[in-house]
Amino acid sequence: MELENGARIGVDIGGTFTDLVLSDGRGRTWFDKRASTPAKPEIAVLDGIAGLLQKAGLRPGDLLEVLHGTTVGSNTLLQKSGACTGLITTRGFRDVLEIGRVRTPDMFDLQWDKPVPLVPRRLRRVVSERIAADGGIVRPLDEGELRIVGRELAAAGVESIAICFINSFRNPAHERRAEAVLRECLPGLAITASVSVLAEMREYERTSTAVVNAYVQPVLQSYLRRLGEGLLALGVTAPLLVSDSNGGLAAARTAQEKPVFFISSGRSAGVVGAARLGQAAGEDNLVVFDMGGTTASASLVQNGEISRASEYEFRDGMSAPARFIKAGGYMMRVPTVDVAEVGSGGGSIAWIDDGGLLHVGPVSAGADPGPACYGQGGDRPTVSDANVVLGYLPDRLAGGELHLDVDKARLVIDRDLAQPLGLSVEDAAYGVREVANANMARAFRAVSIERGIDPRDFTLAAFGGSGPAHACDLASSLDITRVMLPMMPGVFTALGMLTGDVERHFVTAMPGRLDDLDMGELTGAVASLRALAEAALRDENFAAEQMRFAFSLELCFDGQNSELPVLLPDPVSGASHSWLRQQFHAAYEAMYQYVADDVVEVVNLRLLARGVRPGKLDFQSLTVTDTGGDQRESDDRRVYFGRDLGWRQTPILDRRKFAGDASGPLILESADSTVVVPPGGRLTGDGLGNLLIDLTGEIG
Repeated sequence: MELENGARIGVDIGGTFTDLVLSDGRGRTWFDKRASTPAKPEIAVLDGIAGLLQKAGLRPGDLLEVLHGTTVGSNTLLQKSGACTGLITTRGFRDVLEIGRVRTPDMFDLQWDKPVPLVPRRLRRVVSERIAADGGIVRPLDEGELRIVGRELAAAGVESIAICFINSFRNPAHERRAEAVLRECLPGLAITASVSVLAEMREYERTSTAVVNAYVQPVLQSYLRRLGEGLLALGVTAPLLVSDSNGGLAAARTAQEKPVFFISSGRSAGVVGAARLGQAAGEDNLVVFDMGGTTASASLVQNGEISRASEYEFRDGMSAPARFIKAGGYMMRVPTVDVAEVGSGGGSIAWIDDGGLLHVGPVSAGADPGPACYGQGGDRPTVSDANVVLGYLPDRLAGGELHLDVDKARLVIDRDLAQPLGLSVEDAAYGVREVANANMARAFRAVSIERGIDPRDFTLAAFGGSGPAHACDLASSLDITRVMLPMMPGVFTALGMLTGDVERHFVTAMPGRLDDLDMGELTGAVASLRALAEAALRDENFAAEQMRFAFSLELCFDGQNSELPVLLPDPVSGASHSWLRQQFHAAYEAMYQYVADDVVEVVNLRLLARGVRPGKLDFQSLTVTDTGGDQRESDDRRVYFGRDLGWRQTPILDRRKFAGDASGPLILESADSTVVVPPGGRLTGDGLGNLLIDLTGEIG
């Protein structure tokens, strides 16, 4: 990918705001934050790109890349607004989606409801065919029957079809033929063969992953096509790269073909950016916290390494690639940054249940109509309304484009919360903030304490439009004493995309005992996957010297259904049976705090191939050229810091003017975010544009 150092734009679509960052070859940056347009997300993107180009004095043709993270996939699952989807599978396996993993996420929760399958039973059909466990053909595919059930599904209104046959990961011939037949007789439908997205053993995981891909594909395809057409209409001919769930980037056509790899697009890019920023700032251990308008998420960077997982469940409440709690949502077995996410953002709606308990989220006011304080028709109290009432937020957001209505915020909190609970407006608003913080602390614990990791040994890196306003409270609740707030925290996820590389993922099943593994066969499989990866990266214009390959062998103990990866040496001939067993035992003990003396099994060979992007953003040379909005004079206002501290007259500073150090209480405002430093907090700069808050001081 021979590119000159030039301009690149990172775009992150959130439920409430769309964030954009433009960076040129010299590290200068401009950013924009505007309300999202949920009905047609591309409108906010295109308007933002046009505005940024004008700010920077650039032409559309000056752009080398547009890097994009989007919530279209996750919102499609959340809102159950995907395509009408059918499933064709082997006779006898119609109910794999219903059976799932034959477990519940919490054995003591008697009110838990299993997620409704994305494909209802009436749209799940079977055909006669059978592949044996060793890949042999037991029963040929009945193509006549396949055509009949395909036409029946089309007549039932199906827009997309997933195909998943038993043991197809060992021999994909029947699935490949079925895909070809259906494309021929049903040319208007989207078709997903399970081996195209997950050529691995385990029928439920492969079926669920294929179904999610089929369910989301028409929606994401339509969006990316509209966005591509809009970019061309603006005169932008630069390639469009989409952020995947693992924090890497891929061509838009890949996202259209395999959208299941992009469900968590966007939020993972923020974790990658935080890890790169941590390296530049000398912070190797981070709890990464991202709070936007709709959701909040937490992830871990330990010893400079991002925590990743090989599967992810999208569920209501809290989504997480949990290693210990499974079966709560829609399973996607895809590489992903290990992020726990809850429905608590600035726009999350506060409500009282029938028992008189206060809740926050997961329903959000979103961008339309938004929180009541936005004055755009919202009429229910949200976290942002509570923060306005408590004095945390200024009277303007998004660079002055959005005026906040404090009176409207007080009215809805008083009407819907304070009066029913018999509280003052301030106490009700602070209760909303406390409940939201408690929800978000669950995500923190899910990626740290529940993994046997002490968060007190980490620095909290907070970003997102709402993250810096809640970071110190959350840190204190977990006894974390150090908080880092990056430059441009409100648009940091878009900024993080500018630090990413292109990624492609490849896998081949190699089931069997480790002691029986033929090392020659392993070497051949490595060479085969490497050839596929090299061809894919060449197709995206990467030269050989820009390619990086990481092979891992996934292993487990005999009888287990969850494996751990062992990174293979280069060349692979350096790996022996004893070396692999030793590495697996070490990884297992690090994960589960013990190790068994049992037979080790091989599951998969996996390859992560990277194309290193030239000219990607370097935090060491980053400068903010335009920060949006008018510079403001320092002043102060009353801010409520809880029942013990009450109201405090608090200095309000423009972040662009802050230098040196200061003590809380203090609020720093910028066009993209608001930083809240509580009483006792000590604020300093680190020379890279980051703010550091020390919470070891005495609160008074």
